[in-house]
Amino acid sequence: MQIENRLAEIGVTLPNVPKPVASYLPVVRSGNLLFLSGQLCTVAGELKYQGKVGKEVSLEDACQAAKIAAINSLAVIKQQVGSLDKVKRIVKVVGYVASDPSFSDQPKVINGASDFLVEVFGDKGSHARSAVGVAALPLNVPVEVEMIVEIE
Repeated sequence: MQIENRLAEIGVTLPNVPKPVASYLPVVRSGNLLFLSGQLCTVAGELKYQGKVGKEVSLEDACQAAKIAAINSLAVIKQQVGSLDKVKRIVKVVGYVASDPSFSDQPKVINGASDFLVEVFGDKGSHARSAVGVAALPLNVPVEVEMIVEIE
């Protein structure tokens, strides 16, 4: 319960796992690795942000959207393995940012997820990462985050 206590300390409550919006599984386990499908910025079943970053969505809101997607990812992990204390390492984060063509700060957006993971897990939260600008994302969200996580 150390990680969940840490979440409580920083005021984060894990949501129910969002239902997939298409034909896929939220997570697939292979050995000690969890491959998480992309998570969106849903809060209580509703999209918190919509639109392109650099146009309808500010950099600050996009960072928050990335953090929300990471929180939703933690909910998926907990549902899969029962406790976030079983996380040995966040291995990789891939963040997709629906961007206005003039926007080029995708890495700053995905820092919203990365910084949160390090805040929660410490060194185990440091990870390899890609931050990719895209023309559009499902449901017109500004950010989608997927992860690979090693568990004990």
